[in-house]
Amino acid sequence: MLIYIVQLVGGFLLLVWAADRLVAGASATARNLGVSPLIIGLVIVGFGTSAPELVVSAVASSRGNSGLAVGNAIGSNIANMGLILGFTAVIYPLKLESSTLKREYPLLLLIMLVCLFMALDMNLSRVEGALLILGLFAMIAWLVRFGMQRPDTDPYAKELEAEIPTDIPTRVAMFWLIISLIALPASSHFLVEGAIGIARSLDVSDTVIGLTVVAFGTSLPELATAVTSAFRREDDLAIGNIIGSNMFNLLGVLGIAASIRPVEVQSMVLGRDFPVMFLLTGLMFLLASDFRGPGRIGRTAGAVLLLIFVAYQAMVWTGAGDPTAG
Repeated sequence: MLIYIVQLVGGFLLLVWAADRLVAGASATARNLGVSPLIIGLVIVGFGTSAPELVVSAVASSRGNSGLAVGNAIGSNIANMGLILGFTAVIYPLKLESSTLKREYPLLLLIMLVCLFMALDMNLSRVEGALLILGLFAMIAWLVRFGMQRPDTDPYAKELEAEIPTDIPTRVAMFWLIISLIALPASSHFLVEGAIGIARSLDVSDTVIGLTVVAFGTSLPELATAVTSAFRREDDLAIGNIIGSNMFNLLGVLGIAASIRPVEVQSMVLGRDFPVMFLLTGLMFLLASDFRGPGRIGRTAGAVLLLIFVAYQAMVWTGAGDPTAG
């Protein structure tokens, strides 16, 4: 058991470090080559913070552990909205000002509904995985198109540009990019090995480990970004990172996993985990919408999101011994 825990923790640490180097290297390289800061922020940074989930999903699916991939995708989204958004709002109440972000809410909901519809037959086929990946590219194109039409005063665009490194030479940026692309799959291999070992030792399914332990670990880059953005009072960046990550997780993580090998979706995932994800997404929309005035997620709302996340974790582990629980 101890060796599995060491593999899991070591994999997490290396994975988070590699994801950070990936974002820094790719962002600096693109900026040095003259790519628009907005495109870098929307595409490269968004992809980079979701890279842990994407690579872990690919490794898990290739090993035949599809439950780990599904649990990682859904569990990461729940962690993003319950744990990360809740914890960040408790530290620093968040305001939503950007019109760009408000356009992303309906898109996120649409993606969730499509994924739910695909999973209703308890299976994600390779064709459905390919469609999700096509949806990922379409989403990126949509975000860039509308982002380029934003007003110059849009706070989200300014916050994105401020996050892109300006002092990394191209040669150094390329070095970190190559190193991160080697470290990501290596760290994911250790992480998946440890997660599977722990699941077997505890006599629970890999889906349970994916929904809880792995989902938390692969969400650490989003947590770091959200908390840092909150302290810098970059509210739109903190919320936008979570929305973008959730869309990347559903389209990219599930899409890659199903494209490599058809994914079986457990009944409990449909009956428990999808509803919790929809609940938290709905709460996030209500809290950040401006129908009651300026969109705001205060400390009380953040505490509610955290409580829902804790209750969900308890529910998952309580049903961990049930063979139908994933």
